[in-house]
Amino acid sequence: MTPRRRGTLVGLLAAQRIAELRRSARNRNRAGAGVPASPGTYPVMVAAHVALFVTAAWPRRARKVPRPVELVALAGVAGAVCLRISVIRALGESWNVTAHVSPSTRVVTAGPYRWLRHPNYTAVAIEFACLPLAMGAVREAAWLSLANVAVLWPRVAAEEALLDRLPGYREAFAGVPRFIPVPGRHSHSPARVNQSRGVSRPNPQ
Repeated sequence: MTPRRRGTLVGLLAAQRIAELRRSARNRNRAGAGVPASPGTYPVMVAAHVALFVTAAWPRRARKVPRPVELVALAGVAGAVCLRISVIRALGESWNVTAHVSPSTRVVTAGPYRWLRHPNYTAVAIEFACLPLAMGAVREAAWLSLANVAVLWPRVAAEEALLDRLPGYREAFAGVPRFIPVPGRHSHSPARVNQSRGVSRPNPQ
């Protein structure tokens, strides 16, 4: 990949992140009070993402990967972007980067949440692996991926503890995998779960 194309790609991804931060701030202001999942991990997560973009943008003329590997990695980046966008669309005003969960948070089982509990983190993991790889930074892709896992491990545990408190969440996502889809295992609408149990419970607004 030429330096110009590399810079364009990293710039577009950085612009996407900035737009996501602005959208997240608006959603947080509208949602009101909420509890963040593992707030101590957020600054570390930000640092990891900054390191990802710096690594991708850093010139490395002598380090390249075979063209087929580069194309597969770029396809992974494109897929991760599409998955992130579908997550944001599915969650709507509930989506935020700090994983705040409020009592009014609705349980979403549409879009990628049909097949995964945490599709956004799947997208992030793909991006951390594929973006440096496409730029020829093979070792950096491995190290950044490990750093991402270290950050997300406590965050996911804390987030699930908060989500389990929402009415219908545990039942809707029973048996649904966290990050990798499995055929035949998908979420169920909270309304259908409650109807099957003979329970009538309004969805939070």
